[in-house]
Amino acid sequence: MNISFKTVAYWLSYAVYLYIIAPSALSKIIQRPAMMQSMQSLGFDTTWTVSIGIAETLGVLIVLLGLYAAACRTLGVLLLFPFAIGAFTTHMAHQEYQHFYGSLVLCLLSVVLLYLDKRIYIDLSKTLAPVK
Repeated sequence: MNISFKTVAYWLSYAVYLYIIAPSALSKIIQRPAMMQSMQSLGFDTTWTVSIGIAETLGVLIVLLGLYAAACRTLGVLLLFPFAIGAFTTHMAHQEYQHFYGSLVLCLLSVVLLYLDKRIYIDLSKTLAPVK
């Protein structure tokens, strides 16, 4: 059995991705006081916070379903990517740097997971090629 670096990087990214997003999503649904206060300080009331938590949890479940149907993994990451970007920009705008790193890592891992996915073709050579 030959395990490549890309395979290890992909599955490690997958595990870290779920480790970050799943607890955050569940904290919104169960209305953990610290999460609710943080979301309220960002301007989200209880309804919006729980709604975001439900949407994130559905995304996490789709990503987990990807263990059995690989296309679901990609779909879940694509569905959760806007939430990661939204969290990143919101925490930056409100200068909440203690929460900023998790969302930044989620944004980066989303790109890594999509880039390493064998079903998606991303050609960076034309983007990085020198302009003539």
